[in-house]
Amino acid sequence: MQIAILAFDGMTPLDAVGPAQVLVFLPGASLRWTSPEPGPKRTDAGMSIVATHALAEVPAADIVLVPGGLDMRPVMADTRVLDWLRAAHATTRWTTSVCTGALVLGAAGLLEGRRATTHWAVLERLAKFGATPVSERVVVDGKIITAAGVSAGIDMALRLAARLAGDTVAHGIQLGIEYDPQPPFAGSPSTAPPAVLEAARRALSGAGG
Repeated sequence: MQIAILAFDGMTPLDAVGPAQVLVFLPGASLRWTSPEPGPKRTDAGMSIVATHALAEVPAADIVLVPGGLDMRPVMADTRVLDWLRAAHATTRWTTSVCTGALVLGAAGLLEGRRATTHWAVLERLAKFGATPVSERVVVDGKIITAAGVSAGIDMALRLAARLAGDTVAHGIQLGIEYDPQPPFAGSPSTAPPAVLEAARRALSGAGG
């Protein structure tokens, strides 16, 4: 099972690494970190992720994963990425995104008429791509799965693992990575204190592209 993960400068590492850590444990999984130009991609956390394959080397995959970042405009305008996504999506079993990666799916025309989610700060931007924005952590519409912000990618990957390999395997993966969140604070805009929410909005203003 080939899994292609898009890598690019400015990406948020957990968007990609969280799901990758889940999906790599699927039976027969083979991950391909891919980009228009192979090599190290500097993330918004200062670390680098190495794209080992050019897009042309991964013309098809069973699963495609598009992570997000704070400024997605360069990726959304990159015709090499958009053309690759459209072509790969034609034969994927699942096409997925995490956080603002959904904006790239939208820019590629893959969300027209579909329900989708992304980070809460840019959720309404999905409408300009013909999508119906949904304020849920993970949204499945056809063979497209979109996840909300950053950490939601882990939830998405576990749900995908269950669909591909069954609940027992997915549960085992979750136990293996000890994913049992017990956060100290509210992680949703619907439950966060107003002052915290406003501060977060200001910090994220302009995010996504």
